[in-house]
Amino acid sequence: MKREKIVVTGLGAVSPNGNNVTDFWEACIQGKSGINTITYFDTSEHRVSIAGELTDFDPNHIIDSKELRKLDPFSIYAIVASNEAMEMANIDYNSINLDRFGVMIGTGVGGIQTLEKEHSVITNKGARRVSPQFVPKMIANIAGGHLSIRWGLRGPNQTVTSACASGTDAIGLAMRLILSDDADMMICGGTEASITPLTIAGFANMRALSTSNDSPTEASRPFDLNRNGFVLGEGSGMLVIEKESHAIKRGATILAELAGYGSTDDAFHITQPSAGGKGALEAMKKAITNSSLNIDDINYINAHGTSTPFNDKNESLAISTLFNQKSNNLKVSSTKSMTGHLLGAAGGIEAVATVKAVQNQIIPPTINYNTPDPECSSLDYVPNTAQDYPINAALSNTFGFGGHNAVICIRKYI
Repeated sequence: MKREKIVVTGLGAVSPNGNNVTDFWEACIQGKSGINTITYFDTSEHRVSIAGELTDFDPNHIIDSKELRKLDPFSIYAIVASNEAMEMANIDYNSINLDRFGVMIGTGVGGIQTLEKEHSVITNKGARRVSPQFVPKMIANIAGGHLSIRWGLRGPNQTVTSACASGTDAIGLAMRLILSDDADMMICGGTEASITPLTIAGFANMRALSTSNDSPTEASRPFDLNRNGFVLGEGSGMLVIEKESHAIKRGATILAELAGYGSTDDAFHITQPSAGGKGALEAMKKAITNSSLNIDDINYINAHGTSTPFNDKNESLAISTLFNQKSNNLKVSSTKSMTGHLLGAAGGIEAVATVKAVQNQIIPPTINYNTPDPECSSLDYVPNTAQDYPINAALSNTFGFGGHNAVICIRKYI
């Protein structure tokens, strides 16, 4: 029996290179980086002083100032991105069943800004000075709780933490909830606000971050021979998804089809991908199979493309192996070259970029790609300039510490 299509009807974005979908997408196709010198804290004792911070971000027009004080930034970003997605989906809340409208959010570290702040309080001022808001601001599931309360969404509400695969897993699992008839609609994606002294120090000391502090906009260079680590970013990407029949019945504009999802684990190493990207390859294969498509149908991959030596080499090999000779007609790019790596939000913001690419038949570039790396094979990484290209279906790849691999397939809606 042929299953019903799951479609995307709303998008929301908060990213280092754009605080809404329009600005984010325009920046991506213009090859505009959102990476700069860190302003949130003093980096004089840190190895790394660059990140993809939000710029000119003002949530006050969406969230009341009193409420803002009760929220960690990771929840704020999720609310703002979700608000845009819900408005784009043009929902009449009086005509839909809110008992069947759910939430699925991915985050890698949740309220780490709150954790660091309150740890400083207890260390310097004592236990009695710790905020009573500490726990409800910090816990990873709280962003999803705020979304349900804000819009009265009484369907399934879950939070996914699978490192950098979290956002993609959240979207894929939300799709499965609809397919299993546990929901008609879901707001899903990822959110992260982890540009903190502790996070930067931890990643830098394990030599994962780029040290190109003097040239921040050129620091994230996926697949380039001279890449030297990823750049940390922050933000949120959210999607409204629903059954095709449900969308048609309520007169929604359908942006794309969420066609499939694949998930695997390397079972190899805590931080390094398996040799040859075997787990990544299997996740891509599963996403394509789950979409009832063939390899020939995939024209574009929004790669995990972190700008780290290990990921880019192994992801390239996985793609080349899976697509074999058919990779000659395949375009691959990494929007992380412009946003940095949003960790648990990466899958959300990159799903937004992939939907926009399929919708507009334009592939965003991999900027800072100047010197090909022989170990990254001969794939077309769409260097430095966006390309008009016919896209029938696209994959969005995300892979995380712990060996997590998650891939979704976005298809042009017909």
